[in-house]
Amino acid sequence: MTRQKKRPLILVTNDDGIHSPGIAALFQAMQEVGDAWIVAPDRERSAVSHALTLHRPLKAEQLGDQMFSVNGTPTDCVALAIQKILPRKPDLVASGINKGANLGDDVTYSGTVSAAIEGTILSVPSFAVSLAGDRPFRFDVAIPSAVAIARYILDTSLPYDTLLNVNVPNIAADAIKGMKMTKQGKRIYDNAIQEVLSPWGDKHYWIGGGKPYWEHGEDMDIQAVLDGYVSVTPIHLDFTNYEALAMLKKSPLSKGRK
Repeated sequence: MTRQKKRPLILVTNDDGIHSPGIAALFQAMQEVGDAWIVAPDRERSAVSHALTLHRPLKAEQLGDQMFSVNGTPTDCVALAIQKILPRKPDLVASGINKGANLGDDVTYSGTVSAAIEGTILSVPSFAVSLAGDRPFRFDVAIPSAVAIARYILDTSLPYDTLLNVNVPNIAADAIKGMKMTKQGKRIYDNAIQEVLSPWGDKHYWIGGGKPYWEHGEDMDIQAVLDGYVSVTPIHLDFTNYEALAMLKKSPLSKGRK
């Protein structure tokens, strides 16, 4: 008697909220690959980074078959899903499809990428996928890349403490030139904090917008997307600068007090 192979269990999440069309597109894509479940924030939680809710209880509400919303952050969603909600530990975490790019320094702010970081911390191979560009968002364009990457990870896994950050150009599918393996670039925003006045004349500050400037380079994630390629960047959880560590070990700082 031949035993039927169990389908991979895939957790789908995001930071744009459970009602985003991006997560619906990713859920549909992951159903081609395995048994997909959604556990996602009940509202938009963009730019919350790797925040974890510690000062109030969390509630998970079932909205449909294998679909739960959580009144917390993307990190909360992944932690609850893996440890409490899913029937077993998932084989893969897929986060996205994000409305807008997560390139360069964006990964330090992104809730989408942080969901994949949390999955990696909990020893589940993970990737984040974002649509790089402006409205209207063509989420269907990112589906083939998401499916290909999910299948690759399930077949081969990933190096220790490593996740994949994927950015797909928001252009026509037939205009995408292919996929490039890239390194994280550098992107900063000029004039990103705006001053606004309330109806009573009180000054407030609005963070967002501004003109982005980026470091150009052949292997950079930002350059790949600008050139019409899907960017795939391996992100490692170890932030240690080993070159700087070696230098500091030779410095007076490492010799201690006399």
